[in-house]
Amino acid sequence: MRSRLTGPAKGQLTRSRQATRRTKDRRKPLSMRILPETRQLIDEAAELTGKTVTDFVLDAARNAAQNTLLDRTVIRLNDKAYAAFVALLDAPPKPKERLRKSLQTPAVWE
Repeated sequence: MRSRLTGPAKGQLTRSRQATRRTKDRRKPLSMRILPETRQLIDEAAELTGKTVTDFVLDAARNAAQNTLLDRTVIRLNDKAYAAFVALLDAPPKPKERLRKSLQTPAVWE
């Protein structure tokens, strides 16, 4: 009787594909030296937010990196598009019924 070669069962990966997947998902370490008072500050803030120090630092670093990149984003416009953009910025806002109603409604604490 002849044996038949088949591929991996559905949902299973071959060894080489598993190794590739592990390599792609592997995180790269980031180490730093910080002053004890800075570490204490980070520890306290992480605890207050219910995060691990690693998650807290990663979130803060990710947010700072995104903000830095967004602050330095350049949008290029030709003269006509720039003039239209500036005109929209300078134009008074169009009245919105929903906003008008909201402004006329007393606040809950009043």
